[in-house]
Amino acid sequence: MIYKENPKTQGSGILCAIPHKGECPVRCEDCFFQSGRSYLEPLKDNLPNMPDVLQAANRVIRVNDGNDSNVNPVGVIADTREYPMKFYNTSIPKDIDNFDAPVVLTVNPGKWTDTDWHSLAVQNMRNLMFVRARANTWNVTLLDIIIKYYSGHEIPIVLTFMAYHNGHSIPGGHTQYYVERKRTKNTYWAITSAAWDMVMSRYKYNHWVYSCGKVEGELGTTKCSRCGNCVREYFVASEKMRAPQDE
Repeated sequence: MIYKENPKTQGSGILCAIPHKGECPVRCEDCFFQSGRSYLEPLKDNLPNMPDVLQAANRVIRVNDGNDSNVNPVGVIADTREYPMKFYNTSIPKDIDNFDAPVVLTVNPGKWTDTDWHSLAVQNMRNLMFVRARANTWNVTLLDIIIKYYSGHEIPIVLTFMAYHNGHSIPGGHTQYYVERKRTKNTYWAITSAAWDMVMSRYKYNHWVYSCGKVEGELGTTKCSRCGNCVREYFVASEKMRAPQDE
């Protein structure tokens, strides 16, 4: 099967790998992977999607830009064992310390996006590369709670600003903060740069908080090559995992 590169990560030093077949059982709402708009459509013909060892050389491998690394984690770890530099994505806060490389945990996945979050116990944070929080203009109270908890434990938080397939997903009173525009490949209702700045300014003095994408909105870009969060935090987390556990 020919490997297909994620256009979002192109040129960033990151390649993506999905060892699973089919759709993700977590089924997060507004997930690009199984919305019919993924760069891997049709999924049945293009999964698994794994770079070979030569392609992976000197690159960081993002395991599961679709699906979830905590779905059959033993198989996921085995299937990616030949990648020397990798990190895992999951939205399931279970057995994080069992992974052999850094882990990114989405803390408010799916239907929890605006209402609830995973507060991982401190003793289970050793492998955390960062936590990912799904963000919009109406869940900032929840974001405040997430950020206070994880930054208090010196865990980076990366805000991923949600984009919606249609404007009906955006509550009344917030439509002025979103505009229909093309992101990496597809057109969505996505946050404006002014609204992005409005949210991010709440945390401008908190050095543990980052945005997925250096600047979001119509004045920015979602390209990973202009961001650098994952590459930076991969190496920081790798050093943390290398340190003696009693330090």
